[in-house]
Formats: sequence, structure tokens, C-alpha cells
Amino acid sequence: MKWTNYFIAFILYLTSQHLWAQTTQWSSQVLQVSSQRIDTNDINQLPEPHIYRAQQILGIPNKLPAFGSSKCAWSPSRKQNPKGEWIKVAFRNPMKTKQIAIAENYNPGAISKIYAYDPKGAQHLVYENKQIKKLAVKGRMFRVILPKITLYQVKSLKVFLNTQLIPGYNQIDAIGISDGDAPVEAKINISKQLDLKSKAQNLGENVNSPYDEVSPIVTPDGSGIYFTRFRHPQNIGKQNKQDVWYAETRPDRNFRRAKNLGPPINNEYHNSSFSISPDGNTMLLNNVYLPTGRLGRGLSITRRGKDGKWQLPEKVEIDGFKNLYTRQEFCLSSNGKVLLMTIQQEDTQGGKDIYVSFLKADGKTWTKPKNLGKTVNTAEHESSPFLAVDGTTLYYSTSGMSGYGRNDIFVTRRLDNSWTKWSTPQNLGPTINSNEWEAYFSIPAKADFAYFVSYKRGLQTSADILRVSLSDSSKPKPVALIKGRVLNAKTKQPLQANIGYEILETGKNVGKGSSNPKNGTYQIVLPLENEYALLAEAKGYLSNDTTISLKANKKYTEIVVDLYLTPIEKGGKIRLNNIFFNRGSARLLPQSYSELDRLVKSMKENPSMKIRLEGHTEIFGNKKMLMTLSEERVKSVQKYLAEKGINNKRVKLRGYGPKRPLSTDKDPKLRAKNRRVEVVILSK
Repeated sequence: MKWTNYFIAFILYLTSQHLWAQTTQWSSQVLQVSSQRIDTNDINQLPEPHIYRAQQILGIPNKLPAFGSSKCAWSPSRKQNPKGEWIKVAFRNPMKTKQIAIAENYNPGAISKIYAYDPKGAQHLVYENKQIKKLAVKGRMFRVILPKITLYQVKSLKVFLNTQLIPGYNQIDAIGISDGDAPVEAKINISKQLDLKSKAQNLGENVNSPYDEVSPIVTPDGSGIYFTRFRHPQNIGKQNKQDVWYAETRPDRNFRRAKNLGPPINNEYHNSSFSISPDGNTMLLNNVYLPTGRLGRGLSITRRGKDGKWQLPEKVEIDGFKNLYTRQEFCLSSNGKVLLMTIQQEDTQGGKDIYVSFLKADGKTWTKPKNLGKTVNTAEHESSPFLAVDGTTLYYSTSGMSGYGRNDIFVTRRLDNSWTKWSTPQNLGPTINSNEWEAYFSIPAKADFAYFVSYKRGLQTSADILRVSLSDSSKPKPVALIKGRVLNAKTKQPLQANIGYEILETGKNVGKGSSNPKNGTYQIVLPLENEYALLAEAKGYLSNDTTISLKANKKYTEIVVDLYLTPIEKGGKIRLNNIFFNRGSARLLPQSYSELDRLVKSMKENPSMKIRLEGHTEIFGNKKMLMTLSEERVKSVQKYLAEKGINNKRVKLRGYGPKRPLSTDKDPKLRAKNRRVEVVILSK
């Protein structure tokens, strides 16, 4: 029995040793540094205050396990300094140390000495190398395994470099300490939610060519794809710079042969597109189209005309917009109210950062760009932001975080409405990212495929557009695609109209769109689990709301809703769909105000127009009381209009009670249609 107890104790000891977790810390503070490189970007020669600085050494590796030069690493100011270079860093929690890990991402091998310091400041030489030589590798994770764990707690480290014997700039990505001897590795933070149903597939020769194809924009319904093609022989202009192209989707989900969009979008200069609105009638274009025919720095927007063709692009006005870099990219949210951009300004972390701007109340101009912050942006260039239709999930490309190649695609999620708090960006993994360059990630509303651009993984040694099939677990939050036509209620002819939608409960407008001038078609994307008022407006017509409830929806869905506008002429009639009263009462509920405000707007725009408000109730109940209720309710509406400046003489009243039902069915949902207020135009 005694030996059994000893044996059990021994097994428990071994088990506890096996389960013991090794602790690794990365430096949290730069105490001193011999020098740091101050450089400019390679195009405009503008100073970038954060690149190569000592602060870039802090935290987890930003480049490893990939190797190569990185602006997110510390680099001394000189390529060869006969006096040597050094940096001293501290750790948040002093700890006994068995291993030192130094991420040498570029020109490794220059480390000559390492001193450790305990909390009292005592210095301990823990490594020395007197035989410095150039290594055959581009980079490495250099590890010093100490003979035994230190008896003291390591508070800080000072690392010396003999740069004289290693040609070129030396760079260190990160410095870490560990209490175990299991090799410390630089790990890629891979998105666990990205579950792909297929390998990356090239879109084929109908879309891709021996030239570069970038910036794919898939229409929300997946019916087509816009993209930018560089130096193709069929591009406009003598130098074939870059043009916007379009390819339709075939029934088998592959694409027909792409076509150049031609003027006015494409001219002899660099043309490129960024976002297409859900209705397919508005597109963002790079640069400003000047009257001279040339292009200026900024952003333009183009809309379809009455013939269905794209009109001459107009400048988008953004307060305080300034880009110190020559390249820029933009992304318009599906609700048309949020604009993301990659630009360089005074508060940029390095090259280009991602900024956000918001549409103002005038519906035309945008607020001053706001930096998304350090969680998203790095000292490297961030590029190709794409905000998913859920308005929360952001995809973008950067070389400022640990990845597989030159540029990888990452995903992060917005945590609040400040637009500066984001989840830690996650790499989309090796199915999408390679050892080369990936960017321009895009997902349509249905989210069946994800599209992206990869360099040297296509038909030729060029940038090609690829796609992967997404599983449900890897998609952004599901949405509803609402589509249909805007029609003249009298003639049934298509109309060009502005589309708006608001959350019914609050009356807050949360998005906008437009219908196609040629055929009246529209499309909008709505987040689920809300009830919406959908509105079409056009000059000379009474606007009319339609209620769409998505509270019960949990998966992606498509809903067809045609919107009818009534001409402002004698005899025209509309139903005020989103007018609500307390049950059995004539007191208007706040949810009614938005629709009534639009009626006020129409009457002010047409000052000679007179109307009659007609009240209707359900058919079951005391007939006399129902008649009185209908009269009282239209009086409440008249009173609201009067408070907004509409003279009572322009508003006649009539209560019909239960006399004109739309349904005699006993089903409560069908009976609810009977409870309504209608507007009849008496004179224009």
C-alpha cells in the first residue's frame, strides 16, 4: 500500500509537470535606444513619424514568421555603425527567465551581447557573440536558452548589435522572455471562424488576363462584377493605364466575357472604381474628374441617367480631406452613410491608414475623416478596406501584422459606435493568403462566395481575381436583400425615385438608395431582427411607406417589394401605412411622425394642394363607437399637420368607421388591414 501511494504521488508529479504552461512575455516599454531610423515614403518623400522607430519593437512580432524588411520593426539609423547599436526594453511583469527570443526579421546575425536587469537594476551578461558574420537566411527567430532559469526576475533587457559586419539595415521585430525552454515561435493570429467550402479558384480568362486585375466589386445580388484592369491593350488612352471593366454572371455562377465600361468613367488617365451601391445605380470612382479632362486627387461618384447609362462623375465633398500619399482607396457602406478610405494624414501611424467619414444631414457632404486607431492601423500601408453588409465586419490588407507573405488579408469587427474600438485583427489563413500579395477582399450580400486579388497565383505572373466558397460559420451577419421596382401607381410605368429606409420603432433613417431611371428597379440591403419603413420619393408624387418586418428572420433572405407612387393630381389616393394609434384610442404614437412629416413636406412643396383624410376601422365591434373612433383619429392627424404649419382649411376630414373594409376575414392579420388612414387629393 505504501509503494502504491509513492507511485501515485510520482505519477501526479509527472502529470503536473506535463500540464505546466510555459509563460512568454513580449516587451512593453522602450527604456533607451542608441538610434532609430527616420525615413520617408518611397513616392512623395514625406516623413512617416512612426516607421522603423524603437516603439515598433514592442508587443508581439509584426512580421515573423515571414521575413523581410518591415516598417513595423525597429531599425537603427545607419546601415553600418562602427560604434555599434543597442536598445533597452522593459517587461510589464518581471519574471524568472529561461529563454530570450528576438525576432530578427531582416539582416539577422548582428546580435553581439544581451544584458538582463533585475528589478533593482543589477546588470547580468546572459549572452555574448564575438564571431559576428552575415547569415544565409533573410530572417530568423533568435533564441538564447540559458543553462538554467535565472534566480532573479528579469525586468529589462539590453540588446547590442554589431552592425559593422552585417551589410544593410538591421531590423528587430520583437523581443521576448520565457520561463521555459520550449522554442518561442512567432504565430499568425488566424481567424477561427473562416471555414471555407472550397480552395481558392481563379475566375478564369473571361475576367482575368495576362495583365493586372484588381479592386473587384461584386454586386450585392451577385449578378455581376466590376473591377479595375491595368495596362490592357483595350484600355482607353495611349498608355493603356487602367480602366474599369464589368462582367455579368452566367446562370452557372461563372462570368461572361468582361467589357470595358468606356467613357465617361474611363479616359486616358488612371481610372478605378471602389464601391457599387446595393441598387446598382451609384458607383464610387477614384480621383476627381476635372473640366479639363484630367484627374485630381479625391473621390467622385457617378449615377445612372434616364437611359440607364453612367453619367459624368461628380466630386464627393469630404470636410478636411487631405491625402499626403499618391494612392488612395475607398469603400461605401451598403446603407450609403459610411465612407471608409485609406489615406495618409498627420495622425497616420505610418503610410496609409484606414479612416472613416459619415454622411451629413444634407445627404451630400461628408464629415472630416477619423482614424480607426492603432488596433487596425500599423506603420505599414493599410489598403483595400471592405465593410461587409452587416456594417460591423471589416476586411482589409496589410503587411504590418504577422502573415504568410508581402500583404495578407485580415478581418476585424467593430465593437461600438465610436469606430475606434475594434477586435484584434485576424489573418484569413493560408487558403486565401499566400507567400505573395493578397488584397481587395469582397463579399456580396448573399455571402455565398468571397472574392479577392492575389498576385502570382493566377493565370500569369500578374494580379488575378480569385474566389472561395464560404460556409455559414464564416459569413458576416446575415442580411435581407430587398428588391423590386418603383412604379407610377396610375400608369404602372417605372419611375426614378430616392429610396429611404428607417427603423420603424425609432423613426431613425438608417440608409438610402435609388431606383434605376430606365426600368425603375431598386435593391437595398437590410440587417435582420428589425422592423423597417421603406420609402420611395419622387418630385410630383406623394411618397408612400411600406412596412417590412425582419424580426423573425435569422438567415439570408430575398424579398420582392414593388413600390407605388401616386401622382399629385385630383383624385389620387394613398394609404398611410405607418400611422399608429394606441389601441382603441385616437392618440398618435411616435412611430407615426416620420410618415406624417413626409406628408407635411409634400404639402409645403405643393402649397395649393388640398387633401381629405379618411379614417377606417375594423368591422367587429360597436358600429357607433367605431365610427366615432375613425373621426377622432383623422382629427389627430389633422392636428399634427397643423402643428407643422399646414392650415386646417387645406385638410378635410371624413370617418368611415367599419363601412369600407378591405377584408371581412376573421383572421386578425387580415383584419388589421382595415385599420387605416388614407389621403385623397382634392385639388392640386
